[in-house]
Amino acid sequence: MLSCLLPLLLIVLVFPKSSAPARINTGLTLFTLALLVVPVMDAVYVKGTPRLYGAFDVTVAATVMCGVADALVQGGVIGFAGELPERYMQAVVAGTAASGVLVSALRVITKASFPQDPNGLRQSAILYFMVSMVVMIICIVCYNVARRLPVVVYYKNIKQRAQKAEVGGGMTGPAWRSTLWSIVGTVKWYGIGVVLIYAVTLSIFPGFITEDVHSDALKDWYPIMLISAYNVFDLIGKCLPAIYLLQNSNVAVAGSFTRLLFYPLFYGCLHGPSYFRTEIPVTVLTCLLGLTNGYLTSVLMILAPKAVPIHHSETAGIVIVLFLVVGLVLAYAFCWQLNTKLKKFLHIIENSPVYPVIYSVYDNNSFQSGFL
Repeated sequence: MLSCLLPLLLIVLVFPKSSAPARINTGLTLFTLALLVVPVMDAVYVKGTPRLYGAFDVTVAATVMCGVADALVQGGVIGFAGELPERYMQAVVAGTAASGVLVSALRVITKASFPQDPNGLRQSAILYFMVSMVVMIICIVCYNVARRLPVVVYYKNIKQRAQKAEVGGGMTGPAWRSTLWSIVGTVKWYGIGVVLIYAVTLSIFPGFITEDVHSDALKDWYPIMLISAYNVFDLIGKCLPAIYLLQNSNVAVAGSFTRLLFYPLFYGCLHGPSYFRTEIPVTVLTCLLGLTNGYLTSVLMILAPKAVPIHHSETAGIVIVLFLVVGLVLAYAFCWQLNTKLKKFLHIIENSPVYPVIYSVYDNNSFQSGFL
């Protein structure tokens, strides 16, 4: 996430000097190269040999490259869509959810088709990379066609006329910094809403869903089905603004705060009564997590660029993406800190022969307590 956050900060600071098409095309190319590195390295160098730390280092470098590419592409595309009518932003945001559904579908197919051994997992990973590279090439072609469409050229011309009317053709130095802070001030509550949405979502999904809940009936299919359910309902939520768009940003921001209620609800799925720890409540909550994440994200992403004049819409879009990445970083930092403190706590318990631990187990509505 830091490899995405830092380039985004740089883009915001030097925005007037950067070209959106150049950023987007560069980012898509970097994505393609990063996706190409791993399967080529596997075929030429790794060849199924375990514990090759050089290959691990190259994979980490490719991951960092993906972070930089994400900053270039996501900031550019959201800014690009922010200058256009609302339905274009809704389509872009829905596209991000569709990618999650595609990945989930691939995981279901690969799990059903390939053996779950090292060779089968290797073949599954190669399929992921191949599909991703094809998608990247399609994206490069589609973007360069889309930016030449008459509707895009029309709104670009409106933006250029507005820029000339305000500042005589360009903004640099102190004038740009003043404008930037004004834009940030205008969209800050939209951004805070996005930060909360992703901080809540990413601190629960996918870690909690893949590691902490279990099903005797579905076994190792359970986390796959939960992740698929989340991604499908995230897509549904991001498509709903095409039918009904909430125009009141205050309600949308309040909704992002309300999602904090997912914490006690999911906690109940771990430590609550036995009926609350079954598959149905967990699945319903996971679907609601995806639905609210999708709808509120889409609404805030659509409304934020429209809160400023059209010649600042692209900047507002990039700023909102910056808030989004901050939310991701906070979620990962929160999970990392929680995991670290939990390990320290368990280490103290395990090394203390007389330290009493009271535990409770809800089983058929009965309560038991004792010492670990």
